[in-house]
Amino acid sequence: MKTHVLRGSKQEIADRLVRIDGEVREVIVFEDELAPARPDAAACEPEDIFAEMASFMVDVQNVDDSREAMYTRMEGE
Repeated sequence: MKTHVLRGSKQEIADRLVRIDGEVREVIVFEDELAPARPDAAACEPEDIFAEMASFMVDVQNVDDSREAMYTRMEGE
């Protein structure tokens, strides 16, 4: 099986696609989603892509993430 990567406008991709011999089995399409206009000031701020994971995250203060701490066994290990 041979794969083809087609880039360009919709029309350019469609023109190239019809010239390919064989069967088309799968297509991946990237569609830009239009964001609804928000009148508030937060509209200029980037969205938090991790917001939906907040309930699963752990917030730890003063973590020692030095190399020595990472590779030193703790009591009971």
